[in-house]
Amino acid sequence: MPCCITPSILNSDLADLAGQLKRIHGADSVHVDVMDNHFVPNLTLGLPVVESLRRHTDLPFDIHLMIEDPDRWAPQYAEAGCESVTFHVEAATAPIRLARELHRLGSRASMALRPATPIEPYADLVTELDQVLLMTVEPGFGGQKFLDLVLPKIARTREIVRRTGQQIGIQVDGGVNLDTIVRCAEAGADVFVAGTAVFGADDPEAMVEALRQKASSCEFSGCAGR
Repeated sequence: MPCCITPSILNSDLADLAGQLKRIHGADSVHVDVMDNHFVPNLTLGLPVVESLRRHTDLPFDIHLMIEDPDRWAPQYAEAGCESVTFHVEAATAPIRLARELHRLGSRASMALRPATPIEPYADLVTELDQVLLMTVEPGFGGQKFLDLVLPKIARTREIVRRTGQQIGIQVDGGVNLDTIVRCAEAGADVFVAGTAVFGADDPEAMVEALRQKASSCEFSGCAGR
């Protein structure tokens, strides 16, 4: 799979979300964090805002639901036209059923894991997914420091995916910048969420390309040209 850069608008100017999307035309998709102040201790935007933003960009939407009861809410984001919907396995009641419902509605299905949640209990589930998101910070707030302890889990997840023979993305989210993206790519990640690194740069568009070049240059067979 090619390396994909998905900027997180959580770290952009929230008063001008439509304008912020125009600064990242070269991104592969836009990462939208939905938080309910229950599953994580933060409250962000929800479905009405996502539906409104959908009209302002052609970029694919990569929705990350950090909420309780994703079994109820995730399908509504698929119905709103979001191309990829991620639910946390720690919150989902029936993750296989939910993944299949997202597919039925035309969305890619992705499963997220907190840093301390092991991948091994869910190894048999990954074939139902298009992507596995491994949090490299504790979910809830942007701008946190990258947790190196997740790197071995990235490598173990890559091996699990390799054994399936399927094209399943491994996404990382949290503290991704020009330094940490290299370590993540070398461990086996191929989809990278970057918030502060992109929207904190003078030229977000140039930073997206710089991150892509850094990740693609790693000696990892999942990235473009390897």
